Amino acid sequence: MPETLLIKTDFRRGAEWREAFAGFDVEVREWGAPGDPAEIDYALVWKPKPGALAAFPNLKIIFSIGAGIDHLLGEDVLPRGLPVVRMVERALTAGMTEYVLYHVLRFHRFMPQYEAGRREGAWREIPQTPAWRRRVGLLGLGVLGADAARALAALGFDVAGWSRGEKNIRGVASHHGARGLREMLARSEILVCLLPLTAQTENILNAETFAQLPKGAFVINAARGGHCMEEDLLAALESGHLAGAALDVFKTEPLEKSSPLWRHPRVYITPHIASMTVPATAAEHVMENIRRFRAGRELTHLADLAREY
Repeated sequence: MPETLLIKTDFRRGAEWREAFAGFDVEVREWGAPGDPAEIDYALVWKPKPGALAAFPNLKIIFSIGAGIDHLLGEDVLPRGLPVVRMVERALTAGMTEYVLYHVLRFHRFMPQYEAGRREGAWREIPQTPAWRRRVGLLGLGVLGADAARALAALGFDVAGWSRGEKNIRGVASHHGARGLREMLARSEILVCLLPLTAQTENILNAETFAQLPKGAFVINAARGGHCMEEDLLAALESGHLAGAALDVFKTEPLEKSSPLWRHPRVYITPHIASMTVPATAAEHVMENIRRFRAGRELTHLADLAREY
């Protein structure tokens, strides 16, 4: 009997997930029809309810279906002692880099101003700034942040990043610690947040952070809504200190229709789609770790629960 993988995800795409694992030696079961709980060996999940995973006594590995593990860190969500593997797959990484590049280039080339001119029927030319004179800062240089940073550097941007510890990424200035954060913010004309959401990074996009950016800076948040103090962002936009923001994530999702973010002319909203896990490539990542586990080898991209990512 093959080992069994239980998947809790959006099963509007259930057929796509089943097809992704069809060529592998693992039986896929859906969350709503798991069969005998004792037969479940692995779980690939998104936002399981507290206590739900404890129903499967023979679980060996828990896989996060998203890049972050904040959705697994609530009280009684994770059974003790089980390894948790983050989702690191090439399509998810590529999608996030595409999203970041799109918005950085859009702000860099003054596209919001040109779009406003089109609506007004106004022909206004804005002097172009070379990429090497545009300073982009990234909060977070993990798998997603590092890939985006390399892509921006390859386009010629002046790129810096901030992370828990020093990183060595070609063409990217590395900052860490409280002093490093201040230094990076002071130079970032476009700030991109790709941090994991932890107790230390929650609400990091706040009034103090925005005040340290150069006047006229732009903010892009494609990490988690919990990173951004939305009231502080709106205040910084209204004061003119920030020129605009691209937001893919929000404290409450879906974003409430009453939110002033919807109506602000310099806020650009997408519905948490900056990057999505793609079943075909996610299956490769999951099966690689299952094979490693069977062979007694170290798993890749293990989450550090103490660090919350």
